[in-house]
Amino acid sequence: MKSRKKRVHLLLTGLTTLALLAGCGGNAGNGGTGAAGSENAGQADGTDSSKKGPVKITMIATLHTPEVPSDKIEKLLEEKTNTELDIQWVPQGSYDDKVNASFATGTLPMAVNTGLIFFRDAIRNGQFWEIGPYLEQFPNLKNLKPEVLKNTSVDGKIYSLYQERPLSRQGVIYRKDWADNLGLQAPKTIDDIYNMAKLFTEKDPDKNGANDTIGLADRNDMIYGAFKTVSSYFGTPNGWGEQDGKLMPEFMFPEYMDTMKFIQKLHKEGLINKDFPVTSKTDQRNLFISGKAGLYIGSLPDVVGLLEKAVEINPNAKMDVQNRIEGPKGVGIWSIPGYAAVVLFPKSSVKSEEQLKDVLAFYDKLMSPELANLMQYGIEGEHYTIKDGKVIPSTDTKLTEREVKPYAAVAIGGPRTIQMLESNYSTPEKAKAEELVKDNDNILINDPTAPLDSKTFNEQGTRLQEIIKDATYQFMLSSIDEAGFKAQVDRWLKEGGQQIIDEYNASYQKGN
Repeated sequence: MKSRKKRVHLLLTGLTTLALLAGCGGNAGNGGTGAAGSENAGQADGTDSSKKGPVKITMIATLHTPEVPSDKIEKLLEEKTNTELDIQWVPQGSYDDKVNASFATGTLPMAVNTGLIFFRDAIRNGQFWEIGPYLEQFPNLKNLKPEVLKNTSVDGKIYSLYQERPLSRQGVIYRKDWADNLGLQAPKTIDDIYNMAKLFTEKDPDKNGANDTIGLADRNDMIYGAFKTVSSYFGTPNGWGEQDGKLMPEFMFPEYMDTMKFIQKLHKEGLINKDFPVTSKTDQRNLFISGKAGLYIGSLPDVVGLLEKAVEINPNAKMDVQNRIEGPKGVGIWSIPGYAAVVLFPKSSVKSEEQLKDVLAFYDKLMSPELANLMQYGIEGEHYTIKDGKVIPSTDTKLTEREVKPYAAVAIGGPRTIQMLESNYSTPEKAKAEELVKDNDNILINDPTAPLDSKTFNEQGTRLQEIIKDATYQFMLSSIDEAGFKAQVDRWLKEGGQQIIDEYNASYQKGN
């Protein structure tokens, strides 16, 4: 664990800040890091920090980079928010241990970036502030999405702020040059996916005269590989769905079986890599990059890295992306709960309601466009420039990683809740992928258990899920039939699954 104490470099920092402010003064209108700043950055309801001295705020944040960042961004945040920050940067590998140890010894700082699952019981025991009733008092915090806040709730109450994540990046990436060679259009249905996979396998799409290609490259990941996304196309619930008024796990729905049969068919016909249950992500990517496979179902923005590597091997390689694949129930795509980490406020360190409002006022200012851009992109002229109203990142990526990237762990909200600057995407494929990610918001399949709690799931869910994971792969590899799969579901129920169902439904009824 690394804890950076404040070091006084006032002269250097002051000169740097003055130069920065002079250089950025013209961008206040688009939320740049100019000195004029946004009005929201200077005020928030609930407190008026401009009338008192800097508010000291302690926090702990995950360090995702090799080095603790310089204090350049931190100094600007302090100046803009009238605060004195003490940030403990803890490497990701030891972060949970540090947070748990601090919790056990009563030494948590005032703001804790963490996962909710570790602290549900402590929240119920009243050890953290409930903040839901305060959010409407702040001009930026009140913009946090109600549906995401609900997913962070504990027994229907809001205790945390959240760091935004795109709800669904999932879709289809395919070899556009192969499709053109075969006269294929972009896939729009599940049948189109099958036909593309079949022709990519059997019709020499790369025109090299050899039978050396397959349709789909997949890997040993049923969530971020192809399976869960394809299951959305068939209309499978996301994790859990409602059946006769009761929540049931996705694998007890007929659409889950339809998905398994579809992948099984691809496997039987040799349209997918035969060893996909044990294929690593690296090997999956290599199949696609090297021109052995023509379909990749997963994160749409992956197209950038995949295409960059593919053209190193074949300069004529082209890729395209697609979402809204239609199935028996129309279109839909599974989503995550919409947040990464959350920020909790322990009563052991935030001693009063006044202190809580001071801390919330700080986070409200972080959600101003000016400061959100500062933490996302850095300082204009140093870490990025503006072209046609969009951000062009500096080519000095090491500088940005060293000085800016760590602050993503401190930020809250995101582009869906803040009018931030947009990046000028380097390629049309990247731009299209990001547009489709936004479009996915219109067809989301949400997990109804995201705000719910099950003690048995927390304690045994991972072990029990292995039963279903193994049975699903066995079915897709034709090692077991439907009766064999049902036997494994019965085993899951017997070994604790029924308790999970009962507990989730009890929590569901309580929340409603």
